[in-house]
Amino acid sequence: MTPAWPPKSAPRLFVESGLAEGASVVIEGPQAHYLVRVMRVATGDTVMLCDDVTGEWLGRVVSVDKRSVALALEVRTRPRETVPDLWLCAALLKKAAYDMVLEKACELGVARIVPVIAHRCVADKLNPERASAILTEAAEQCARTALPALGEVLKLDALLAEWPADRTLFFADENGGVPAAQAFTAHNGPAAILIGPEGGFDDGERAHIRAHACAVPIGLGPRILRGETAAIAALALWMGLAGDWPCEPSSARPHKAVTARS
Repeated sequence: MTPAWPPKSAPRLFVESGLAEGASVVIEGPQAHYLVRVMRVATGDTVMLCDDVTGEWLGRVVSVDKRSVALALEVRTRPRETVPDLWLCAALLKKAAYDMVLEKACELGVARIVPVIAHRCVADKLNPERASAILTEAAEQCARTALPALGEVLKLDALLAEWPADRTLFFADENGGVPAAQAFTAHNGPAAILIGPEGGFDDGERAHIRAHACAVPIGLGPRILRGETAAIAALALWMGLAGDWPCEPSSARPHKAVTARS
């Protein structure tokens, strides 16, 4: 038999309130609309909640109305995860492209995202509320229990000036560098990947980055990649070689108790 699609499974939400066993949580606003109108939860259903502090909790729906859903927390299913110490420093792109970078960076497991302004950037600002919403939705979708930190928008000069001395800065240079796979396996410890804007960094910026003591210029293959493609490709390669992809995957899977009422 072909199983029904989508499967009936528990929705996941990040909430700001601290979570604990036996606590009561009331979901309101857009999240309540999602639970009531989209997921159509009813009394007795399960909803997984995360607070970015204690981890993931199984909540049982105790009441539903048009504007709110009341839950009783029953058990913590997973503690807050520890993600690899990798930052993504990505130059601002057009809105849709940067939305993709934020979403996929979260799904791939980065710890921190730093938006960067370079000379050739087509944008010079980022809506932090919108960016945070994208990261939260991505974390809910991919079952992360830890949200990536979102740094303030920094000009490239400021980013380099205050760069921590113990963090390797892998610079994706379209003019070439150490093959990325080779560089990622050769350098251990805290790391970051720097991705340029449409058109790349200009010659002065490239020279400034290469002169930095922590910078390791890397190449991402023989083809010219869009900014969003370069970010996703570099993150995926780092996670596969130096991140947590080689680890046992079961700890990242949703808890087997996250099913709807029978």
